[in-house]
Amino acid sequence: MVHSPGFLKLVNDAKAQIKETNVAGYKEMLARGESPLLVDTREDNEFAAGHVKGAVHLSRGTIERDIEAKYPDKATPMVLYCGGGFRSALVAENLQKMGYTGAISLDGGWKALKESGLPLE
Repeated sequence: MVHSPGFLKLVNDAKAQIKETNVAGYKEMLARGESPLLVDTREDNEFAAGHVKGAVHLSRGTIERDIEAKYPDKATPMVLYCGGGFRSALVAENLQKMGYTGAISLDGGWKALKESGLPLE
C-alpha cells in the first residue's frame, strides 16, 4: 500500500516519540516471562479476518475513548499492532499523551505476525 506524504509525516513524527519493537523483540518479551497486553488496533473487519490468539481488539478509531475504562492502570505493559506498524505508532503516541507508559508499537504489524509462528485465530 502506498501511503500519502502527510500520513507518513504523522507516522514518522510519532515513531520519533514512542517505544517500538518488532516480532523478535515481542517474542523475547514472552520468553522472559513477560505478558504484555497484545492489542490489535486494526478495523473490525481486519480483526475478524484473523488476529493473534489472545489479542484484544481496540481499533484505532475507539481505543482512546475506551482504554481507560478497560485498562485503567496506565502502567499496563501493552504491545500494539496494526497492519504494518503505522497506525499502531499513532495509537502509541496518543496513549503516551494520555499517560500510558507501557505502550509499545509493533513494527511490521500483522504482516510480520502472520509469519511469526505465533498462534493465530
